[in-house]
Amino acid sequence: MHSSTAWTPRTVARLLVVLLALLVAQGGAGSEALTAPRPRTVAGTEAATPDRPRYDVTLRANADGSRWTGRQRVSFRNSSARPLSEVYVRLWGNGVDKCGTTGTPPAVEVSKVRGGTAARPSVNCTALRIALPKPLARGERATISFDVSITVPGRNDRFGREGAFRFLGNALPVLAVHDAKGWHLDPYVSTGESFYTLASDFRVALDHPSNLKIPATGRTRTLPGEPGRSVTVSVAQRVRDFAWAAGPFRTAVATTPGGVRVKSYWAPRTSATGVRLTRADGAAAVDRFGKEFGRYPYGEIDLVMTSEFGGGMEYPGLVLLGTTDEGSAVVHEVAHQWWYGIVGNDEYGAPWLDESFAQYANARFYGWDTRGCWSEVDWPSERTALTNSMAYWAAHRGEYHLIYTAGSCALADLERTLGAGTMARLLKRYAHDHWYGVSTTADFKKAAQSVTTKDLGPFWKRHRIR
Repeated sequence: MHSSTAWTPRTVARLLVVLLALLVAQGGAGSEALTAPRPRTVAGTEAATPDRPRYDVTLRANADGSRWTGRQRVSFRNSSARPLSEVYVRLWGNGVDKCGTTGTPPAVEVSKVRGGTAARPSVNCTALRIALPKPLARGERATISFDVSITVPGRNDRFGREGAFRFLGNALPVLAVHDAKGWHLDPYVSTGESFYTLASDFRVALDHPSNLKIPATGRTRTLPGEPGRSVTVSVAQRVRDFAWAAGPFRTAVATTPGGVRVKSYWAPRTSATGVRLTRADGAAAVDRFGKEFGRYPYGEIDLVMTSEFGGGMEYPGLVLLGTTDEGSAVVHEVAHQWWYGIVGNDEYGAPWLDESFAQYANARFYGWDTRGCWSEVDWPSERTALTNSMAYWAAHRGEYHLIYTAGSCALADLERTLGAGTMARLLKRYAHDHWYGVSTTADFKKAAQSVTTKDLGPFWKRHRIR
């Protein structure tokens, strides 16, 4: 393995102790949420698989954190009634540059696959098929492993860089999902997200120069490594992705009244006023949404702030934020910890289920007046619907704002239709019933109809929720 051969036995021993401690802490932090029932498979449907994935990763960075190499091991279970003869690994980091150019390889490369036979990457080098040695029966587990090389591209993006700072969102290979619709091998989109994953466990060790701070998904601890280097160890349970950043960040740590540890990282030139506002609003939001939707289960969240990052981007336990004197999009991104993170959805097939819900939570947090916000004038055509997939929005980029504006307005109108108290109970029950699972538009419509005697059919039609 690229990253472990240089570690001393003492470092490895400390690493094992820290992993055990972080596992205990992670479980304790989420004890209340873990009592939520596992999602049930409806009779006649096919379970999403491979499920209960566990990722064990060791990566080593170069001097500035722009290149990471190491080994990744993934174990998983087949929860489908059908034997599983293959899996697909999504290499989302290749989404923008695809398969690279002559002389420039893809940003994320996988090699030396064990536990299966790899084909050539497909879907513009964002999907790698691995045939299993023999079909995996229902309930059985299997393991694949491979070397991985990650080169951070030279653009300011969720997988990119800003000055001395590196962002590694959607950089780590993750398993694709197979369900009743087959394998989800949708293309990458830069407008919005394409991602669809099942709740997974990650144990990640990042070996890096000691001058780099490493915010990351999960509970983290940094240990001394070789001279001039450190090892940041992270454990994250039942999350949909793993992201990290690297750079000479300034840092601060605070604990909210609700017991969530908020770790703030910011680039030195970031607005001091914006950093203060972001830290305050982020801490308040994680506690408020914990009360409204269900307790935040991960114990820790990292806020990563720079002056030029465009908007914000959410990952489990970590958000990337462009931060100015006016603050940032932190509340919307924190709301995503529930809407996409805890209550999962196919972000390519039904992006409104996370973006509209996160923006509705954002509007409620700031007390925006949403009365009369719905307008039929804003809709370009009859084909435009809140429930359209990213295939539609990517082809009609000028309309994508409707996911945020009209989507949050539709939920605010639903609150007025049901009553504030009923809406609050609906969202908390809906979150509980899909905790760590995957929801669909049909699931939400069914949940909403179950709390009222009113026929919501006309409401869905008027608000283009199809």
